[in-house]
Amino acid sequence: MGFIFYLVILIGSFLLTYLIRLAALKKKVIDVPNERSSHTVSTPRGGGLAIVITIYSGWSYLYFENLIEKNLFYALLFGLPVSLTGILDDIIGLNYKYRLIIHSISAGGALWFTGGLSKVDTGIFTLENPVLLTGCAFIGILWFINLFNFLDGIDGYAATEAVFIAAALFGFISDQSVLIIAFSAMGFLVWNWQSAKIFMGDVGSTSIGFTFAVYAIWYQNNEKLSLITSAILTALFWFDATITLYRRLRNREILTSAHKKHAFQRLVQAGFSHQKTVWLSFLVNLFLLGLAMLSFIFNLFSPVLLGVSLIILYTIVKMIDRKKSFA
Repeated sequence: MGFIFYLVILIGSFLLTYLIRLAALKKKVIDVPNERSSHTVSTPRGGGLAIVITIYSGWSYLYFENLIEKNLFYALLFGLPVSLTGILDDIIGLNYKYRLIIHSISAGGALWFTGGLSKVDTGIFTLENPVLLTGCAFIGILWFINLFNFLDGIDGYAATEAVFIAAALFGFISDQSVLIIAFSAMGFLVWNWQSAKIFMGDVGSTSIGFTFAVYAIWYQNNEKLSLITSAILTALFWFDATITLYRRLRNREILTSAHKKHAFQRLVQAGFSHQKTVWLSFLVNLFLLGLAMLSFIFNLFSPVLLGVSLIILYTIVKMIDRKKSFA
């Protein structure tokens, strides 16, 4: 696709975010600061709807022009119920049971059209157990939906991550459908950069999490990109979410209670601005990108490179612990 196409996506996302912000203010769809918040000013939410609309508009154009594989498009369409759930949650709030049911249906539908997860190439050996791996992929999709939502907590953080991952995936695969995500998120990011004029909300964060999980499975199945390489590339988000959940379980905390214990939140509490925290995360992402590139080129060393990325991220978490205790 040409430059004009992506420029339209960018401008469309930018303008839609502005209009959604006006509507959110009028309808009082406002994020009021609470004990979990890393902001102090009431701010409209739901801006991620602009990302969703422009992404699916771009994908639909590719579909009708036969520029995206049909089964991938059908799998990604199952993100729409996730988006709808996010909208309702942003506006009226939804019980987690209903969210889980809808997210599970979306994950199952996406896996149907991707063909499940038949094998995973670790570089050293190949895991081939479609039933077990598809079950793990199902849980993985649900986890990605939620972890992106968990980590959408400071200005520009989740949107910057979406731009970075999408652009990196395009660099690996040259898949124009994933580049649409980057330009859609950039249009929204203009309004979400510190100090944010609007927040992404569940509609955006959950949809993006679902989308990246589906792409990772699709690329693995089509032997375009190893699942381990995708794991390295997205490690900043899933590692923070996973280790935080583990530590809260270990502390016997009530998992449904609000908290501000993710690494990025504790950095802000330690005195870092939202902007500085996002730039630091970007530097970490650049390092992870380097490891992902090595994994892509030297597939045999993928498990080792994944291990290196986890050691680095754990070291960063322990450094943050010294600035702001997890307890």
